Amino acid sequence: MVSLLSSSLIRADNTNSIIIEQVAGGNNLDLTIEQIGYNNKIFFSIGDTDDTVINLKQEGNYNELGYANDYPSWGSGAGWGGDIDYDDQEIRLWQNCTKGTDCNKNDIQFHISYGTDNKVWWAQGYEISSRTDTGWAKDNAEGGGHKVTIDIHGNRNEIVGVQRNCSAGSCDGHLAQIYIYGDDNSVFGKQKADDSKTFLLTIFNDDNIVDYLQDGHGEHTATITLDGNYGTDLDLIQHSNNTQSYTLIQNCQTSSGCTISITQQ
Repeated sequence: MVSLLSSSLIRADNTNSIIIEQVAGGNNLDLTIEQIGYNNKIFFSIGDTDDTVINLKQEGNYNELGYANDYPSWGSGAGWGGDIDYDDQEIRLWQNCTKGTDCNKNDIQFHISYGTDNKVWWAQGYEISSRTDTGWAKDNAEGGGHKVTIDIHGNRNEIVGVQRNCSAGSCDGHLAQIYIYGDDNSVFGKQKADDSKTFLLTIFNDDNIVDYLQDGHGEHTATITLDGNYGTDLDLIQHSNNTQSYTLIQNCQTSSGCTISITQQ
């Protein structure tokens, strides 16, 4: 097991904290943590590990990640195996706020547990251009205020998401909650610009591919529930400075899979 931990404080005080509750486990964990700023908090519990790679980064102020505390109120999972657990997981969670004492709190939570070969990349205050983009350009006009809860359970799921704010200076928004209990699902999307965007996704079946984008200054809301015996390819885009809203409940029973495209501008 290899562990690399670094913390760099712009403001030399004791408001940054890192708590890791490693439970029984081993193998090839490669952990990197970087904190730059103040009032940044990382909780985390890891579990039985296997080949997990974790890369956590917090820049600026009032960033927090770890322990899915609000859905459905687990708190630390160290007592029953960890908030990641085991088998080839990859976590890369980055948070950034550039507004100093005016930063709103960024909050990333997660769970995973028992799934194998899952990939979770999530960035707040960075730009991710695709599912495979590793560059992650920093947003230098970022006010924070993002919140996401990720809860997986299944196997071979890929979750890549980004939230950015402050393009109009108001620095308000977003929420994203993603629960996936099935296998072989891929979700990629962005929430950009000011005012609440929300976006909730629930997938309990297998083989769904979902792309979403919510941008502009309208308070868009998308609630998406996917299920069925077969997967769905869904492309949802909501633009505009006027509020767009969408609720989709899907139950695909087509053996070749289903395809849905939604655009609102």
